Amino acid sequence: MKFPSHLLLACTLFSTAALASSSQAWNEQRQQMLKSCLAASQFKDAHARGKPVEFDDQVGYSALLIEGVYPQKHMQQRTGTELCLYDRQRKQAVVSEWNPGAY
Repeated sequence: MKFPSHLLLACTLFSTAALASSSQAWNEQRQQMLKSCLAASQFKDAHARGKPVEFDDQVGYSALLIEGVYPQKHMQQRTGTELCLYDRQRKQAVVSEWNPGAY
């Protein structure tokens, strides 16, 4: 059986569009996560430190380290790190101070 070339072309175009959409959706999700994590942070000049960790959909969370400057005057402009957990379904972020050397 011969496969018509126009069907092959159509299949290729649709599969490419699906991959692009999926990649775009991931990028949008990561941008939303970054925005939510930075908004939840208490730091001044907060920024992502490294790449996010994507947990399985059964867990539904992504994790991201946020670094910035403590805003309290008594902290004397010290930098710190927070761990942001982002709930992908609810699109909500929560942060907690992250000091791996203290544990």
